[in-house]
Amino acid sequence: MQTGSAPGDEQMMLSAMQAVLGLASGAMVGFSLGLVGGGGSIFAVPLMVYVVGVPEPHVAIGTSAIAVAANAAANLSNHARGGTVMWSCALPFAAAGIAGALAGSALGKMIDGHKLLALFALIMLVIAALMLKTRSRVGLSDVKMNRANTPAIVGLGLATGTLSGFFGIGGGFLIVPALMLATGMSIMNAVSSSLVAVTAFALTTAASYAWSGLVSWGLAALFVAGGIAGGLAGTRSARHLSERRGALNIVFAIVIIAVAIYMLARNVSLS
Repeated sequence: MQTGSAPGDEQMMLSAMQAVLGLASGAMVGFSLGLVGGGGSIFAVPLMVYVVGVPEPHVAIGTSAIAVAANAAANLSNHARGGTVMWSCALPFAAAGIAGALAGSALGKMIDGHKLLALFALIMLVIAALMLKTRSRVGLSDVKMNRANTPAIVGLGLATGTLSGFFGIGGGFLIVPALMLATGMSIMNAVSSSLVAVTAFALTTAASYAWSGLVSWGLAALFVAGGIAGGLAGTRSARHLSERRGALNIVFAIVIIAVAIYMLARNVSLS
């Protein structure tokens, strides 16, 4: 594990073109978070490496965690104003996952960054298949934490937090289906509520990577700025798609499959 701040500091010297690409990439990340509650880090890391030009995957992972946490918090406020966040389920889910995210991030920094991304791509394909299988399920519109679902909320929160920290991601692609499984809530409520956990997990992971000097703060700021506008557009699109039964599930799954295939193609060849 690296200590000090050298790796991240080197990435702060950005050219004008890199700054523009960082803003545009941040907008894409924000749109994904607003639309499906996930995809932030999965988009941010390859965008940082292959578009902006960050050479070290772990720096890209740490920087993306900062950007995703900020963008997820902004998108959470958008969804909260729409009344679609199930707070009684989202808060304990996120709290349970924070401890897991700390443990997972410590382990993830010991593994090659390209292998981490390839492993996560395989998990994404499994999740996409599950989302397509349940695309016609409407879900419950008003769920709350109770004695029956508490073990599932806490257990799945801990599990997704660990995986989120291990892979260095906010974890929305894991959190959305986990919330649906634990509580039976609709995908729109799960997308909205997932942003509570995405924010918490990404902050936890970011703190761990920042402690090791694996964050480019200048690039993170550009991604956050671009993500604000993208998030507003993504949230509006999510509300529109949620009115059509199964549409948001299908979009969610298609995005996962496309990114997973891309990540496998890039990272398996680099391994």
